[in-house]
Amino acid sequence: MEVRAQARYVRVSPRKARIVVDLVRGKSVAQAQEILRFTNRGIAETVEKVLNSAVANAEHNNHLRAESLVVKKAYVDEGPTMKRIRPRAKGSAARIRKRTSHITIVVAPREEA
Repeated sequence: MEVRAQARYVRVSPRKARIVVDLVRGKSVAQAQEILRFTNRGIAETVEKVLNSAVANAEHNNHLRAESLVVKKAYVDEGPTMKRIRPRAKGSAARIRKRTSHITIVVAPREEA
């Protein structure tokens, strides 16, 4: 029984978010929460919220125990990019790309994962 949670349109580049998400893939929920709590990256707080949401979904909707859950899948997809213009020399312009991410975490009971 897989249970997932997703945070969409998070204002961080996917490359930066993947660094943090790679740390928790395959770990138990308690271990993943501890890693995220002490990771010195801004996006770690958001990833922890998504993980806690996935655990709450598993407990409430599927009546699973949090102690038996493992992070089965964790991945970051690229969201839409907001494009902005920055004035440059001689009347030209430079494009600024403000990237967004979709963070997905899937938890499952230990036997299934």
